[in-house]
Order: sequence, then structure tokens, then C-alpha cells
Amino acid sequence: MKKQNWPPWPRDCFVADFHIHSKYSRATSKAMEPDSLNETAKLKGIKVVGTGDFTHPGYLRDLKEKLIPDGPGLYICRDDPDGTKFILTAEVSNIFTQGGKSRRIHTLLFAPDLETVEDIQQRLSKIGNISSDGRPIFGFPVKELARLTMDSNPDCFIVPAHIWTPWFSLFGAKSGFDSIEECFEEQSVHIHALETGLSSDPQMNWRLSVLDDYTLISNSDAHSPWKLGREANIFSCGMSYKEIIQAMKEPAHGFKGTIEFFPEEGKYHYDGHRACDICMSPQETKSVKGICPVCNKPLTIGVYHRIDDLADRPHGYVPTSALPNIHLVPLEEIIAESFGVKSITARVRREYLRTVEMAGPEFHTLIYKDQEELESILPGQIARAIIAMRQEKVRIIPGFDGRYGIIKTIPRDDNDSGKNVPGNKKQGGKPGLVQKKLF
Repeated sequence: MKKQNWPPWPRDCFVADFHIHSKYSRATSKAMEPDSLNETAKLKGIKVVGTGDFTHPGYLRDLKEKLIPDGPGLYICRDDPDGTKFILTAEVSNIFTQGGKSRRIHTLLFAPDLETVEDIQQRLSKIGNISSDGRPIFGFPVKELARLTMDSNPDCFIVPAHIWTPWFSLFGAKSGFDSIEECFEEQSVHIHALETGLSSDPQMNWRLSVLDDYTLISNSDAHSPWKLGREANIFSCGMSYKEIIQAMKEPAHGFKGTIEFFPEEGKYHYDGHRACDICMSPQETKSVKGICPVCNKPLTIGVYHRIDDLADRPHGYVPTSALPNIHLVPLEEIIAESFGVKSITARVRREYLRTVEMAGPEFHTLIYKDQEELESILPGQIARAIIAMRQEKVRIIPGFDGRYGIIKTIPRDDNDSGKNVPGNKKQGGKPGLVQKKLF
């Protein structure tokens, strides 16, 4: 694999994060509403943000109150016309039986206007409860959700969400399918893009030739404003609903690539059993025949393992259609690590805001500032950590069975074995310096 140039995109591209949740979803911050999202997106340098949860009647009332149209299919905060642009999105959960197996599929929906959202709400309200959760749950097959959505407005767009997550996804090991056609059947014609999810990246998905014709997008799935942009998309097209959707259907029209989590940081990357603090690679899992060595119950099979099972290409394969992608660690996490703390403290937040004030929005700093600029603005350890992150010289402890992994960017002492890192008590394999390959 050849190493890509840094940065891989020109500065005039824009960042978009489509998959988020509102305060009406379970386990979600009360700050997940347009005003807070607008302000945080500006700090991060995200130009377009999904509203999330447009299926919820209470949130739709909030959107109508706080947003006004800004060109075809996009919206802005009424009190900040120069701020972040919003695109109407929602995630829906379908739990149903198909092929003699229980299926749990999450799907991301895009709508071109509030009138379409109202129509989708009306259709869904006749067959289920859309008021109890921002991400509603329905008992009918997901193909019927696709049919209902496209019947409402053919300009809608449908994306299977976090397609490899074990419990709730298209290809999930616990409840998924082995192909898009098996899941969506005749409605497969409406699927043009797939969300890779936090626990996988494009490189992993390139191993499946059946995915070559689909655009691989990435989003944060944020439940609090500060998680915005932990994964995101890069566009060079015009900033309108139709142009953004067209770019996701046909990347030549302006979809340039993605900003990724290190997939090992995703909470379902490796196999494991959280209750027993057991984390295993696919090879280790196969050696114990999928059974936890502590409690003798089945391990939760992670994304890496599931992709390996379905792949028809070797590790490192790069299709001709491959687009650039980069792996970033959020600036707050880099600052926290440099301060030697494990959470985002008030001191970390102050340093983050100081950095953004001096250097510009987060993505501008992490992607476009050269080393000399970084070292002139930031404390040396933080500047060095950003450069190490760009070179993907990081220490990795993979996530598993619902537990996030850990990515370390600050150089360590030679005698630091990683034993004191949380979540590493009984994991298979030891953390070390890992340089991920770029194409």
C-alpha cells in the first residue's frame, strides 16, 4: 500500500456529520438540540450536521421553532444565520423475524424538507409508537421501512447504519444478514451508501468485493454535543440537500472520503466478554471455539471477526474506487492524555477552547496545520501527539463487547507495558506501538 499525501483533501472541502441523536433519545444529553449542536459544530469545524430523530413529534416541534430554511433542503438556526447548516435525518430500529432468525436492524433516513418529515411521521404513527423514543422501534421488516420512506418522497435517502455492529445492524454477527439483497430484497435498489460504524473503517470494508458499488460513509452517532465529528464525511460539492445526496450516490459528484475513529477504539472491534473482562482477536476466539474461558458462555463476536468471515479479499487490498480516509483522535482526548487525566476535566476543556481560539476549529488544526504552526501555538507534547496521530504511530488497546478501546498518542517510556491502562486486565494481546498502513 502506498502512503497517501497529508492532508488528503484541499482546504475548501467541507465536513458533514449526519448520524446523531436528540435529547428525545434514550441515554442522550439534554444538550442535544439545535442551538448547542450549532455552537459545538462551529468549534469543531463541521459545516453540515444531521438533525437526528426527525421521527419524534416533540423534536419536530423544536426543529420548526428553532430552524429556518437555508437553501434547498438545508436549515440554519433562526438566531445564527451564518452558523451550522442542518440536514433532516433520523435513525429507526426494526426488530423482526426473517429467514427463521430474529433480526435487529438500524437505518439512517434523510428527508429533503419538513413536509416530507411530517408525512413519514404520519405513516409511521399508524403502525407503531413514534413518541416514546427519538429512535423509534418497529416490528416490521426493514425493507418495509425503505418502501414507506421512498413512497413518502423519492428524494429521501436510506443508509443502513453502523453495518457491522453485532447487535443492531445489517451484517451484525448476532442478528444481521450476509448480504444487502437478503435484507432489503426488492428495496435494495434504494441503497447506495453504507455507514461503516465506529468499529470498522473503509480499509476493513474494502475486503468485501460486494461492497465496491456502495459509498462508505462515516458519522459520529453522537449522543452528546462533544462527540460530534468523531467520525465524519468530506465533501467538495455544493452545499444543498440534492447535491450532498447525489455525491453520496455517486462520489464523483463531490464525495471525497471520511474522517475515521481508529476502528480499534470502537466498542465492538474485537471479540470478547465484558462481564469477564475478556478480549480476543478472531484467531484467539477460534482457538477456544468461541467460548469464554472464564464463564464458558459464548463470546460476543466483534466487527473485525465478522468482516474476516465474509471477506473475499486479503488484508491490505485496495479497490480502484477507494477514497482517502484518515484516522483521528479527538483534540480533547489528546489534551487529556497530555495532562495525564482519563476524563475531560474543566482544565482540559479550557485548553481545548484556548487552542481553538488560537489555531482555528478542531478539524482545521488536526488536519491542515503544518508541524511548524502546531509547535508555535500548542504545548510541545500536544503538537507532537498530533503529528504522531497523523502518522498513525499510536498504541492501541482494542474495544470489545460494548467497551470502548483506548488509543494512546503520547510517546511512552520503554518500560511502560500498558498494564495500568483501564480495561486491559485480561485482554488477549498486549498494547504496543502500532503504525497503521495508509493507501
